[in-house]
Amino acid sequence: MQTLHSDIFIAGGGLGGCAAALRAAEWGCTVILAEPCDWIGGQATSQGVSALDEHEWIEEFGGTAAYYRFRSGIRRHYQGLAVGGPSDPRFNPGRCWVSRLAFEPRIGLAVLESLLAPSIRSGRIRIFSRHTLKRAEVGAERIKAVIIAPDSGRSELACRASYFIDASEMGDLLPLAGVPFRTGAEAQSETGEPHAPAEAHPEWIQSFTFPFIVEYCPGENHTIPKPPGYEENRDNQPYTLAAGKDARGAPRIYSMFATAPGTPGSFWAYRRLIDAGQFRPERYPRDLSMINWQGNDYRGGRLIGVSRREREKSLAEARALSLGFLHWLQTKAPRDDGGQGYPELKLRPDLLGTADGLSQFPYIRESRRIRALDQLREQDIAADLQPHARARLYPDAVAIGKYWIDLHRSSGEEQDCFVDTRPFQVPLGALIPEGWANLIAGAKNIGVTRLAAGACRLHPVEWAIGEAAGSLAAECLRLQRPPHELHNRPGAVRALQLRMVESGTPLFWFTDVGHAHPAFAAVQWLAVSGIIEPDQQNLLFSPDAPLEPETGRRWLEGVRSRWGSAPAPGLLRTLPPAGGETPWHPLMELAQRAANPQKTTRAAFAIDLFQTLQALLHVLPEADA
Repeated sequence: MQTLHSDIFIAGGGLGGCAAALRAAEWGCTVILAEPCDWIGGQATSQGVSALDEHEWIEEFGGTAAYYRFRSGIRRHYQGLAVGGPSDPRFNPGRCWVSRLAFEPRIGLAVLESLLAPSIRSGRIRIFSRHTLKRAEVGAERIKAVIIAPDSGRSELACRASYFIDASEMGDLLPLAGVPFRTGAEAQSETGEPHAPAEAHPEWIQSFTFPFIVEYCPGENHTIPKPPGYEENRDNQPYTLAAGKDARGAPRIYSMFATAPGTPGSFWAYRRLIDAGQFRPERYPRDLSMINWQGNDYRGGRLIGVSRREREKSLAEARALSLGFLHWLQTKAPRDDGGQGYPELKLRPDLLGTADGLSQFPYIRESRRIRALDQLREQDIAADLQPHARARLYPDAVAIGKYWIDLHRSSGEEQDCFVDTRPFQVPLGALIPEGWANLIAGAKNIGVTRLAAGACRLHPVEWAIGEAAGSLAAECLRLQRPPHELHNRPGAVRALQLRMVESGTPLFWFTDVGHAHPAFAAVQWLAVSGIIEPDQQNLLFSPDAPLEPETGRRWLEGVRSRWGSAPAPGLLRTLPPAGGETPWHPLMELAQRAANPQKTTRAAFAIDLFQTLQALLHVLPEADA
């Protein structure tokens, strides 16, 4: 068996795994990444959900710099093909109503590959597609190696690394290594969450889906044969264009192409990937839409905690469910013009790289979850339980997110769960499993309850979590300290956060200071360090507003309260100037400016304060940082 060595091994090439690899390589580490599918990219590519599930501020704020490079790369591709050219900076190829950016999965794959390409060429990243995890070598609560094998049956590979990141879709490394984990729903008595069940249900794992892409071809007939179990699925699923409920509690029924009363848009435009009207006809003559609806959510079984035979049975049934939904759409769905069925819907297997036209891997909404040093819960992020503009603040935040708690029910549940949240942070402790020295969670498997996980599984949040995992692994290598030890040292946490914000990772919710703003790193680090206190009623920093004397004084007092009593040399200990005897300290000048700010803006003062602290922190030993 061949042995491969790297600084970091990453299980899973979804958005979290790719983000972790990008960050780790950027920070100088070597990475081996193993992905079971043909394509990297997870939910955005191989799982077919290429209409990004994001929040309302995403165009200005809320993603990492690398995530924005991913989005921008997709937009640039399509802007060159659009009728109007690259004029709209927020161009949405599908012009769908659920997402601000929809695209063909292959294009998302190409952009991800282009982002990774420099590190692959340099040898920092090696990707093994179509390789599955087989087993793990473990000793003294450390993972020594992960054994992977190609699905072609060739010989196994032993991957040895200093740190291991589990960014797989279902936390697949955890059981192989014997790492304790949770599945399903926790009891309300355990978590105190209002929407948790009275009793724990580890078997309640959200439904999964095989999305597919169809092209609308007027005047043509592309009806597929009935798949196995069609009639049963049609009646019991059931197949319908209804989804959700209106304000009166009545089912909200959508039309295929028209916007029905009380709905935000049509069924077709829900996750439309290509709006042909925006493109030159020779490139896209007809619309393309991705179907990911309640009609093809599979609730008949689960993929976690079952035998291989049960797993294969559930996968086969889920495929038949999705193909059955397509057959129903082609033959029985109510037509806008009267009658039944849209035989004009043509399945496009070429767009997903499969023979049957379904995604390469099911869209996974729920994973095994580590027993972590910290756990994010419903009450930490839910809007009706958090009175301020932001959710609970974490001084060790390493990622941010915003999405509803969105649970798609399992076979044991009677209804879905949909709860609004405040813009939230993900604490460092949620990435670190209890008792393990070199394992980090990097996707949907972090320390969250099932309810909180429903808000952390979406595209930009998974990316941010993966990026945080890559940052943590790289920093642990640099410091030669394990994650739990770094977590216990506030100075080391602040140093990690400093590197992250300097690399374009947001850690605090200020929606008017995006990653390209000159004050981004300053505002982010000062805020997550507790020096800048936010307005609790909104998400704004107001960078161009004049600095009020009281505001400057509070920020400087924030510095003193956090570092004024540090051990020698101490951040605020008076430092003598070179060759002189008069006491002097660079913060004194800032204090004078704060008292008489004149035309100083909040952003300008934040930058100066940040740069001053940076200079001082560089001369302190780590214990004082």
